[in-house]
Amino acid sequence: MARPCKRRRVCEEPFCSCYGPLDQSRAIRTPVVMTVDEFECIRLIDLVGLTQEECAKQMNVARTTVQTIYGSARRKMAESLVKSRNLCIEGGEYMICEGNKPECVRSQCRQNGEERSDAMKIAVTYEEGQVFQHFGHTECFKVYTIEEGKVAGAEVIDTNGQGHGALAGFLLGQKVDALICGGIGGGARQALAQIGVQLYPGVSGDADEAVDAFLKGKLAFNPDASCSHHGSAESHTCGHHGSAESHTCGHHGSAESHTCGHHGSAESHTCGHR
Repeated sequence: MARPCKRRRVCEEPFCSCYGPLDQSRAIRTPVVMTVDEFECIRLIDLVGLTQEECAKQMNVARTTVQTIYGSARRKMAESLVKSRNLCIEGGEYMICEGNKPECVRSQCRQNGEERSDAMKIAVTYEEGQVFQHFGHTECFKVYTIEEGKVAGAEVIDTNGQGHGALAGFLLGQKVDALICGGIGGGARQALAQIGVQLYPGVSGDADEAVDAFLKGKLAFNPDASCSHHGSAESHTCGHHGSAESHTCGHHGSAESHTCGHHGSAESHTCGHR
């Protein structure tokens, strides 16, 4: 008798179960069928930023199983895109998460799980004591452990050069409940929402003071703060700063001697974390 397939744990079924070309007259009739567990694997690795090992733990399967699921899902996405075939998400050996697993990426699972802790963790994008203003470029977070409404401890943790996509997974690994930052892009917002991290963007100034204000319910933040640091310096906005001509993000030297990434002229812009 064949060994029964172990059901893979998923957080929830997809909101939309069918995708395809806008011009359906050019679509191939036979759709590509992706299973729900394959969809979950793509979500956890490519959107949330988990490693295959973390994904395996979340889905309650072996890492080799995740490798197989992930490879199959990527091939199906490629076939749908390249051959103009509709992609339908249905079926598979899966079970919906019951919401009580401490390793789950959903915030309610961490809050309602049997191993729930009264402690809370707050991360702040951090540079030299200040709230760093570019989430995707932050080199370290200061992570505060909160117990009984007070800071019980704090640690500065290096991100090891990880970019936008991986930072959500990094915060998940640190079991962070809330993030205080400056500017942040739409993709990062979505990734943080997926893992249940509460977001408080548009904050500047001293990091310790920001956390203290948060605990007192007096944190001044801008929920709509964004960070678009591409293109010319004249059009640069990050968080809630003034004009680009006088703007600096971090603690740099003079603008005349600094360039950053793929921005405009150095004379009018500084953006980085030197």
